Amino acid sequence: MQTHTLQVHTGDQDAVLDLTDECADFVRELGDGLLHVFVPHATAGIAILETGAGSDDDLLAALRDLLPADNRWRHRHGTPGHGRSHVMPALVPPYASVPVEDGRLALGTWQSICLVDLNVDNHDRSVRLDFLAG
Repeated sequence: MQTHTLQVHTGDQDAVLDLTDECADFVRELGDGLLHVFVPHATAGIAILETGAGSDDDLLAALRDLLPADNRWRHRHGTPGHGRSHVMPALVPPYASVPVEDGRLALGTWQSICLVDLNVDNHDRSVRLDFLAG
């Protein structure tokens, strides 16, 4: 298994960040196998979705509707609504796996690999990329 860790700056606002290019660069010379993308944080997730046509903003809007940033959460340190960030990985899991064929991600035409982060208290994330050769 080959491993690479990305360091990603997410900033101080809810974010969907496209990691597809970084993932594609990692697997480019590795042949056939499986890419596993994992974010080792309790308040972030990995999603495969279309970006740039509004779907990333729609995802954030849906998460804001489902998980409002208010004081309803029992987990209450950090900014108001921080507890929602700890619930989000149950909806957007902290991992995704993508087949790799001849060094290319086997994604659909409009699919992208994205980091989803609602935790405005933590501006930097690590994302682990693992390639298992097939």
